[in-house]
Amino acid sequence: MIFDYIVVGGGSAGSVLASRLTEDPSVSVCLLEAGGEGNNPLVSSPMGSIVTVPGIPGFRKKFKIYNWRFEGTQQAELNGRNSYQPRGKVLGGSSAINACLYTRGHTTDYDDWANQGCEGWSYKDVLPYFKKAEHHENGENQYHGSHGPLHVSIGKSVHPINHAFIKAANEKNIKSNTDFNGEDQEGVGLFDSTVFWDKLRNGQRCSAAAAYLTPHRNRSNLTVITHAHATKIIIENKVATGINYQHKGQNKTVTAKHEIILSGGAYNSPQLLLLSGIGPAEKLTPHGIEVKHELAGVGANLQDHVDFTLGYKSKDNSLFGIGLHTTFRFLKELIGLGKSGQRSLARSLFSQSGGFVKSSEEIDRPDLQFHFVHGLLDDHARKLHLGYGFSCHVCVLRPFSRGDVSLKDNKPLSDPAIDTKQLSDDRDLELLIKGARITRSILESEVMTLYRDKDMFTDGVNTHVEWEQRIRNRSDTIYHPAGTCKMGTDKMSVVDPQLRVHGIENLRVVDASIMPTLIGGNTNAPTIMIAEKAADLIRRTQ
Repeated sequence: MIFDYIVVGGGSAGSVLASRLTEDPSVSVCLLEAGGEGNNPLVSSPMGSIVTVPGIPGFRKKFKIYNWRFEGTQQAELNGRNSYQPRGKVLGGSSAINACLYTRGHTTDYDDWANQGCEGWSYKDVLPYFKKAEHHENGENQYHGSHGPLHVSIGKSVHPINHAFIKAANEKNIKSNTDFNGEDQEGVGLFDSTVFWDKLRNGQRCSAAAAYLTPHRNRSNLTVITHAHATKIIIENKVATGINYQHKGQNKTVTAKHEIILSGGAYNSPQLLLLSGIGPAEKLTPHGIEVKHELAGVGANLQDHVDFTLGYKSKDNSLFGIGLHTTFRFLKELIGLGKSGQRSLARSLFSQSGGFVKSSEEIDRPDLQFHFVHGLLDDHARKLHLGYGFSCHVCVLRPFSRGDVSLKDNKPLSDPAIDTKQLSDDRDLELLIKGARITRSILESEVMTLYRDKDMFTDGVNTHVEWEQRIRNRSDTIYHPAGTCKMGTDKMSVVDPQLRVHGIENLRVVDASIMPTLIGGNTNAPTIMIAEKAADLIRRTQ
């Protein structure tokens, strides 16, 4: 099969690219996705993430539901634990299993990119692409779009505990914010969410696939192949010409007339480059892989938001938990008896409120983020507790620690080797301790007394040493890996500011892996923005 463009990975970036490039009927695109279609309530309902992120408890190795379920290598800084790395394996990628939060990061994050040599990626440059993607419920203004495919809505069916959390934070001198993606990021409030609000799909998840792919699957110039695991980029004389992939147990090949675009994310994109012989020799030769092109930065520069979760049991059975009341609510939803016909439980996102705060007034932008959850979370929901409760994540927004992605072996179907190196820089540890103390002070406030019962994870933790050990024992990712195919012009960059792989023609990387530095917020909206901009960059070369 021969196409103009091959897009490898049908996640947040790949869905955007396949849709935008095929707007031109003269252009043919083949989208390869290792996962399936995801046409069921576990994907369409935002609350499906309670199953898709952890998998089925007790059957973790066998039941990887729409999820690669990667694990990092053992980390000394996490007291010997392996970091859990869930990533979406389905059309829509991680946008099909995430918490549906829509945040863009701080405006200066993108100016930082431009100042590092990534011309065309300042906030002024990228804002039009955020707006182009967005169909915001409140309409268009200076910061938001209203005509894009991605539905963005304000809070629906908000549990009252979220307002209590916001009030408690206000009492700790943290201001309220009604738009984290507007003029000022700092403060606490309700998150915008990628959720449909129209009558037909009211409350359903608006993944990148639902927004960009589903409406255009009938285009004759778009071919989507699911359960297609890319195994190698075909390179001839430093030119990328095709992709080898496995499909239903058979080895197949697809050829590109113009370009191949990798959109596998921060783990799969560098892995495929390495399997194809693109990367540093020390990562290839031990596995018997021929070096097709020496490129030092492939897999390096891994960054993620290291996160710590505080949690409390509660006697309030309106919170999410394991009990008869929750079971009844689910059954009520399944038979369509929700209030006024609105499936309030399906619309009720786990993380509805949170915020961005400064650890010190001496800094010029928030360096910590809260994700408040009206349910008790433990170990990515892989450890379950009877009863009801609430939780609050706190994460370090611009970590100093840098990890690495490499190969376990030369087998294309093996998971990549992920060395997260979380907390390897003591500055991240110190900031996370500050953040955990701030978070507990909010959750222990009088305002939260109505909901708070038992402290599950930080009871008795008071000294710096005690906080350090508790954080090393419990902290982990909040699912925002980036940077492993860094954009830039220095010797460790993998792609240039047009996202073309240095030294290889007709090959680009378009996903969160190209971020030179991690943005201060959730990464789904920025990844969609990157793909929107990339589509324009690609069209200009046609």
